[in-house]
Amino acid sequence: MQNLENLAKLIRYYILKSTTAAGSGHPTSSMSATDIMTVLFFNNHFKAELDNPQNPNNDRLIFSKGHASPLFYALYAAANHVTEEELMTLRQFDSRLEGHPTMRFPYTEAATGSLGQGLSVGAGEAMNAKLEKLEYRTYVLLGDSEMAEGSVWEAAQIADHYTLNNLVAIVDVNRLGQRGETMYGHHTEVYEKRFQAFGWDTVVIDGHNLDEIESAFKKSQVTEKPFAIIAKTLKGKGVSFIEDKDAWHGKPVPKEDLDKALSELGEVDTTLRGEVADVQKSEVPIQVEIKSTESKYSLGTIVATRKAYGEAIAELAKDNQRIVVLDAETSNSTYAEFVKKTAPERFFEMFIAEQNMVGVAQGFSARGKIPFVSTFAAFFARAFDQIRMAQYSDGNIKFVGSHVGVSIGEDGSSQMGLEDIALFRTLHDSVVLYPSEGTSTHKLVELAARHKGNVYIRTTRKEAPVLYSPEEEFKIGGSKTLKSSDADVVTVIGAGVTLHEALLAYEELQKEGINIRVVDLYSVKPLDVEMLKKAAKETKAIITVEDHHHEGGIGETVLHELSVVGNLVPVHVMAVAKMPRSGKPQELLEYEEISATAIISKVKSLI
Repeated sequence: MQNLENLAKLIRYYILKSTTAAGSGHPTSSMSATDIMTVLFFNNHFKAELDNPQNPNNDRLIFSKGHASPLFYALYAAANHVTEEELMTLRQFDSRLEGHPTMRFPYTEAATGSLGQGLSVGAGEAMNAKLEKLEYRTYVLLGDSEMAEGSVWEAAQIADHYTLNNLVAIVDVNRLGQRGETMYGHHTEVYEKRFQAFGWDTVVIDGHNLDEIESAFKKSQVTEKPFAIIAKTLKGKGVSFIEDKDAWHGKPVPKEDLDKALSELGEVDTTLRGEVADVQKSEVPIQVEIKSTESKYSLGTIVATRKAYGEAIAELAKDNQRIVVLDAETSNSTYAEFVKKTAPERFFEMFIAEQNMVGVAQGFSARGKIPFVSTFAAFFARAFDQIRMAQYSDGNIKFVGSHVGVSIGEDGSSQMGLEDIALFRTLHDSVVLYPSEGTSTHKLVELAARHKGNVYIRTTRKEAPVLYSPEEEFKIGGSKTLKSSDADVVTVIGAGVTLHEALLAYEELQKEGINIRVVDLYSVKPLDVEMLKKAAKETKAIITVEDHHHEGGIGETVLHELSVVGNLVPVHVMAVAKMPRSGKPQELLEYEEISATAIISKVKSLI
């Protein structure tokens, strides 16, 4: 215990020095959790091969309260895997020790800092351990302020549902948030009752009593349920003039007061180092190439792309062990339920809790899985923060949104995905795919699985005829020109339901001797720029037609790409502009003026 006390003192020393050197950071939030994390790390509870952070046997540690990053980095300094010199680069531009943990630091499981997300990621990693029959445990450090986030309790209930007795939540109840006292202050019994209500085993401790901390971690290892350690702590513990004081959140000790603060810690042995319990050494598994499957659709077959997705992912999951499928209680509409027949152990029902579903997917992704995550496209909007954070966590998640656009019909506006292309286009290095029929859906699902990074696939409720033979090839960043001639006056670009409307318009215009080029823009991001340049050169105008809002959709991305190369022709955007309502799918396409009739009218107005 004396050694642990000395290590905790050293870690507080590092926290104070690094944040004062940075001139910013969260030392008080770090110091409140120092004792409990010191015991976890250096008293044979946390087990990891630190020289190999990706060892599949390593225990996993997530700082959901990512602003406590000075503590996170100081732990690894005390474990002799970060130098004191590097600690002094905290928050500098070239430093891997960022203000909140990112993947630049090799021990980061997921980028955090947007509060309320870490427990979901931890649940995903714990579920992966169960799936793979690995013995590693996952620890998640949470702050009491973030316990107000609903996503925390979404994660708590799924952890109980899947009996994740390898998941430990550590709640640092230090009473003070950013602007004052938290909702429940030091009333630790409130947090205990809530975790117990969600089916967890719990213990309430003094977060600065090393014996109580040690006892709590021992209990966490013999439970049959997920386990919550609720620790009453003091923000800024160890330095009297900041300890349990308001208005010190996110503020370092000023340089002129640093010596005073350090002196209160007492004598610090800066040569002291702790040992993390080792685990069996193991190489990271070689990532096996995704095995291809055959599309079985013949030309003219009538199938909705949402159903084609279900059939494609069921085949892929059967033959590829890395693929897991998560769905938010919509699997009989997204058709993800087909996976239950081919790979039931890798289908995870996440119920109507989309934020948690995305966080869990990130946990699986961190452990090398390829998660496919499906729900109605409109409902991804409520999980956008988790989706946004996945880009900073090097996520490899495949999002599949069904029931897009006004063409879903009678269900009405609340169910219509009309913002989803814009949402996913904003993500760094994301891929947005929009198949229009069965064969392309099958091929694009496989391409998504092969692609390293976040991918969004937009599927449609409405059935449509298959346009491509099983031998047709597709690529990310490509398109298909379905109708063209030397006499084309206008290029019409569609995707999903509007591609079929464009083809109907083509047939009608042909009867009047009017030739239009029809393009299937199945890859919305990245775009087929060469196709756009060719269309701009060879036809007099470009019309984009989409079952999506103007803002952030296909029209805007086409306009942007053409502006980069020099916009040679007018671009006319046809999109959902009126407030949608319930009705027949074709009624709504006509109402929003994105139907074949509207395309014909637009073409004629231009020529």
